[in-house]
Amino acid sequence: MSTTHPAYGVLRQAHPLAAVLLQNNPGHMTLEGTNTWVLAGPGATDRIVVDPGEDDGEHLEHLADGPPVSLILLTHHHHDHSGGAPRFAEMVGAPVRARTPELCSDAPPLTDGETISAAGLPLYVMATPGHTADSTSFLIGGNAPALLSGDTILGRGTTVIAQPDGGLGPYLESLRRLAELPSGVPVLPGHGPDLPDTAEIAAAYLAHREQRLGQVRAALQTLGPDATARRVVEVVYADVDEKLWDAAEWSVTAQLEYLRG
Repeated sequence: MSTTHPAYGVLRQAHPLAAVLLQNNPGHMTLEGTNTWVLAGPGATDRIVVDPGEDDGEHLEHLADGPPVSLILLTHHHHDHSGGAPRFAEMVGAPVRARTPELCSDAPPLTDGETISAAGLPLYVMATPGHTADSTSFLIGGNAPALLSGDTILGRGTTVIAQPDGGLGPYLESLRRLAELPSGVPVLPGHGPDLPDTAEIAAAYLAHREQRLGQVRAALQTLGPDATARRVVEVVYADVDEKLWDAAEWSVTAQLEYLRG
């Protein structure tokens, strides 16, 4: 499986049933940019699009250029994944589904455990809250399984527990659920390169979170039990680029709520 990205606007076949179109919105939170995934089963004449990305006309035009789109799915509400969905839905005449009802168009909200059949594929809906309350992953079924993880698992680094609706407790439960998937199911993430094994990466994420919790506990012993998230970040993330401290503060806030709760 390839772990490199194409140029912007170039559709790359990353998996037998999934291609990725990288959006030109790189940044500290988006890495190289948002991965928009295009799914189709063998012989299918239509496509599923997962996370159209931000409301970027050039990206959406590239995305619309191809076979008909029968369904648009969203992994969560953040604008770098969902912002372009309303315009793209109008462009291609397809319904939009997400776990957040307000993001849906001409279709009901997603439910955990639901199986979607479209574009010649079965897709299993997995609620994986934590990064956000509405975070959702999609497991491609059949003989070539793969997990579209949104921001629950990234292709590089670790995700943040986003405020105000993210939560560390739900996130740990989501990671435990993903760690139970069969070995060798690749990760097709919302940002960064695709990865070979969901269960292995989820287990590594769990270990990382436990390590960070230990560091936060140790920082509180030094700083005092009422220390602010920012003070904890300055201690625990002292070796991390300060440009990332604001994002780290989200995660530390969630860790402090988890420990104090």
